[in-house]
Amino acid sequence: MEQMSLFDNRETAAPLASRLRPETLDEYVGQKHLVGKGKILRTLIEKDQISSMIFWGPPGVGKTTLARIIARQTRADFVEFSAVTSGIKEIKEVMNQAEGNRRMGIRTLLFADEIHRFNKAQQDAFLPYVEKGSIILVGATTENPSFEINSALLSRCKVFILKPLTEQDLYELLIHAMRSPKGFGNRKVDMKDDWLRSIARFANGDARTALNTLEMAVLNGRLDEQGTLCVDEEILSQCMNRRSLLYDKNGEEHYNLISALHKSMRNSDPDAAVYWMCRMLDGGEDPLYIARRLVRFASEDVGMADSHALQVAVAAYQACHFLGMPECDVHLTHAAVYLSMAPKSNALYRACESCKADIKSMPAQPVPLQIRNAPTGLMKELDYGKGYIYAHDTEEKVSAMQCLPDALKDRRYYDPTEEGREREVKEKLEEILRWKKNHPCL
Repeated sequence: MEQMSLFDNRETAAPLASRLRPETLDEYVGQKHLVGKGKILRTLIEKDQISSMIFWGPPGVGKTTLARIIARQTRADFVEFSAVTSGIKEIKEVMNQAEGNRRMGIRTLLFADEIHRFNKAQQDAFLPYVEKGSIILVGATTENPSFEINSALLSRCKVFILKPLTEQDLYELLIHAMRSPKGFGNRKVDMKDDWLRSIARFANGDARTALNTLEMAVLNGRLDEQGTLCVDEEILSQCMNRRSLLYDKNGEEHYNLISALHKSMRNSDPDAAVYWMCRMLDGGEDPLYIARRLVRFASEDVGMADSHALQVAVAAYQACHFLGMPECDVHLTHAAVYLSMAPKSNALYRACESCKADIKSMPAQPVPLQIRNAPTGLMKELDYGKGYIYAHDTEEKVSAMQCLPDALKDRRYYDPTEEGREREVKEKLEEILRWKKNHPCL
């Protein structure tokens, strides 16, 4: 039998995703919250009342496609810009042309794909022309605009959030690809419905991934005697050997996932904690970074309620250092589950933050004389160390000696909870405070 490959398909040179790109809002898949009947963005497009805007969403959800649909339906000159090939000079040339068009009553729609890749100077070059209305700026980005786009420019643009496509959206898109003449509609292809659903599930909300996977599987199928192109299950399995989960170690998703891990452990949810931790590892995160965050959590959110938590977290860090990936994933799981199930107390965190606030807001307080060191005769003459009580020499192993500065004499930073072992600490501290109150230092 003859085996086909991607290189044998000369009927259509363009990739499947490009051939099937929608040209109207009715053909557009997903984002019903924006372009469904009666929704705000659809209304603006249909009435040709577009203003500057940013499309923010993960890859493969239709940002560029939507911008091109707007370009077709708007009565404006369309200019597409690339951060890679366009410098300040090119931007200013287009802006000057757009300003001239504005004076003649012609609008210019400038589409900036991956607008987050434009540097500050390039973004600043857009600003005066957006303000004057010389251009309608439509930007597309996978990064949080709050972090990546100049605040002045961002304030003049409406941000629309595009969501990952649902599994059903992708399934319908794949069915369309199999039936459309632009796809495989003119070919006899043996593709099981369950396999299409598997591709839709694998694509994780990304239309481009779904279509590329389908194309690779079909074009590497085998022709039978009747001329039917039979998709091979093994080939399909190879095409789906790794799901591409969104994760940017330097971008917003990095902080979203570590936040999810922290808050899942804080909420005593070990299943969610393990899931978010494994998502980070799958995205290529440094296991030592995760381990460091677990060490922080052990004192910030567990603290004295279970001091063993810190030991477990530090041990997990050491295990990650010794072994690395992939073996250390189970040690991180050990720590994440332990911290999730440990009793919770943020008393240490509150004590630290309260103390730092006093240090920041108050003048530096002098160390009380009685707890100053006195290594020289002059220091002793100045009463350094005078009145110091060595706690080990007392029957109770504690004294009522004041250790805080006078301005903070009665300040309490550490307020233990009754969670876990911290209940014992609280009882001990209250006993000490009562004793000191009843035995003032003369």
